[in-house]
Amino acid sequence: MREGSADVKAVFKRLMTMAGAAATFAGVSTAALAAESGIKEWQLGFQASVTDVMDDITWFNGFTLVIITVITLFVLALLIVCMTRFSAKSNPVPSRTSHNTMIEVVWTVAPILILVVIAIPSFRLLYKQLDIPEYEMTIKATGYQWYWGYEYTDENMGELSFDSIMVKDDERQAVADARGVTLNEVPRLLSVDYDLVIPVDTTVRVQVTSEDVIHSFAMPSFGVKVDAIPGRLNETWFHAREEGVYYGQCSELCGKDHAFMPIAIRVVSKDQFQTWSTAAQDDLDTANQQLLASIADTKKLAAAGKLEEISVAAK
Repeated sequence: MREGSADVKAVFKRLMTMAGAAATFAGVSTAALAAESGIKEWQLGFQASVTDVMDDITWFNGFTLVIITVITLFVLALLIVCMTRFSAKSNPVPSRTSHNTMIEVVWTVAPILILVVIAIPSFRLLYKQLDIPEYEMTIKATGYQWYWGYEYTDENMGELSFDSIMVKDDERQAVADARGVTLNEVPRLLSVDYDLVIPVDTTVRVQVTSEDVIHSFAMPSFGVKVDAIPGRLNETWFHAREEGVYYGQCSELCGKDHAFMPIAIRVVSKDQFQTWSTAAQDDLDTANQQLLASIADTKKLAAAGKLEEISVAAK
């Protein structure tokens, strides 16, 4: 084959495609947790958003960051000007001006305008979080010292309920083997024995309370955080648009094991949820095993389809 010929270019293109495929599958195998939950080691910033509310929170964070950055740089510039132009060496005879009307008006009006600009999207976001839309199912989350309990309160769920307790360090490998997943998919201090299973593209109302002290139900990827208060029923909602396992934690100091009561929500397809919910009313453990097997089969089919697409592109 001659250098620069069509054959060389075709072989090079095929090799690059195969290398890209290898890198893709390597990334999937070593970073399955990051792909599903939007978290990874040494991560900066928010977890990946999977709800409209979290999209707005992420945008609002960037919006306020821009404003704060501009203010900070402006103040820094003023300080530098003051240090250089009005130092004793540069300005041995200081001005005796007692006030300046224009400056006083500006430094009063400007902060007001900045606060108004921040307040408008802030209030809109707060309203969106508090105004629960028409929902399709209801979950009751109860905080205990130190774990979470969940109840599916809809009539068709047969009063299904269970407790969700953190998987200890020395149990992670056994749990990973039992589930047929890698150790990376049973994250330390975040994985639990029973995930809260929710169907994708479904508006879920969450009622939150506590049996002992104040806890806080928080799921960063959903933009959800609400206090669990004894004797009170607070409400929040979410609408997850992507399947996967998402992790949160109690966000209120509640005692010695506060850091060890994580929240794990597994978002599955509506067909998978229907099958799981029917089986879970009779045997939760068996239903979870069947659900994990169904998820594994779905991933294999998706991987096979991706590999076939890459093979076709490489030809």
